[in-house]
Amino acid sequence: MAKRLFDCLSALLALILLSPLLVSSAIGVRLCSAGPALYRARRIGVGGREFVMYKFRTMHVATRPGSVITASSDPRVFALGKILRAMKIDELPQLWNVVRGEMSVVGPRPEDPRIVLQHFGPLGMETLSVRPGLASPGSLYNYTHGNSMVDQNDPEAAYVRDLLPVKLALELVYVRHRSLRYDLLIILRTAITIFQIGMGRKLFPEPPEMTAARVILRENAAFLVKDASLHPAPPQT
Repeated sequence: MAKRLFDCLSALLALILLSPLLVSSAIGVRLCSAGPALYRARRIGVGGREFVMYKFRTMHVATRPGSVITASSDPRVFALGKILRAMKIDELPQLWNVVRGEMSVVGPRPEDPRIVLQHFGPLGMETLSVRPGLASPGSLYNYTHGNSMVDQNDPEAAYVRDLLPVKLALELVYVRHRSLRYDLLIILRTAITIFQIGMGRKLFPEPPEMTAARVILRENAAFLVKDASLHPAPPQT
């Protein structure tokens, strides 16, 4: 109950305070690329229920379906879209998903239905026991390390093979230790990381949850992601 109240109040306050940025971003998207300002993405939420997640559109409208995973140099992303993605501004419309009760401010990042159906193992499904969120240990790791792990030629295969197991292990650490204090810490870490990337920082240390995540990967990889035995744990850095 306390988490839901915190989510609603913080999301409503953020929508009000950030309304000039939201409006200007929506106008900018429409001016830079023909099509709607918002992208409606199908995602899997708490309990395995599908919902529509809102984002500012950062890619040109496609004439045919493409990969659900975006590589760092994906030609579908237009110039303003790259900035919106780099600063995580494209995710801000999800504050409305938080108000609606489909998402939380902090929680495991929601995945595409096909990724969940084809690749989530039993432990991966455990991350669906709570509302998905805008920020999480897994999303932070993806933000700071994901680009180097996603192959440009086949981003979806590289994502499933190399990044998804690590993300799910990190999300599982969050799910098993979640608290309001932990949520506030993740929000702070996310804000600091976005600021540092905006200032040009490129290299980041691994998240503090990585030690526990490696234990999960080493001992339960086969239950985290289907065929996860083929996916090595991330190297020590």
